[in-house]
Amino acid sequence: MDSRDRCDKACEILRKTNDGNDLDAYHLKLIEMAVNGFLNDEGEKAFNGLHTQVMTEGYKKPWFHGIENLIIDQTGYVYWKEKEIEHYDIPWAYSDEAKEESIELARRCRIIEERGDVPNTSNVIWRWDDDEEATSRKNEGTQGTCA
Repeated sequence: MDSRDRCDKACEILRKTNDGNDLDAYHLKLIEMAVNGFLNDEGEKAFNGLHTQVMTEGYKKPWFHGIENLIIDQTGYVYWKEKEIEHYDIPWAYSDEAKEESIELARRCRIIEERGDVPNTSNVIWRWDDDEEATSRKNEGTQGTCA
C-alpha cells in the first residue's frame, strides 16, 4: 500500500471516530505510525483490519486490559458499561499494576450490580464496602420486620 492510500484510510478512520477522539490509544498510535510509514507487515494488517472494522461495523473500543465492560479513554478516564468510575494516569494505566487494579475495579462493579445498584465513582471507589460487610448491614436492616 502506498503512502497516499494509507493517508486516505487514516482520514476515513478519523472522520468516523470523532476526529480520532473515540479511538483507543493503541489504535490512535497505529494510525500515526501508518501515516508516517512506520508499519511492518503485521502493523499493515492491523491497520487494514481497523479500517475495515470502522467502515463496515463502526468502531468499538477494545476492553481495557481485556476486562469485559471496562474501557479507558485517551485522557485516562475508566468506564464500566459507559459510566465513568475511575481515572488513571497515562502511561501508568497500561502497567501491570494498573491491570491488577482494573481487575479489582471490575470485581467491585460486578458486586454492586449484583446488589441491584449502578456502579459509579462514589460506590466503587470512595464509599466501597466489602461484599460481606455490605451484605451484613443490608441484612441487619431487614431483621425483625414482618413480611
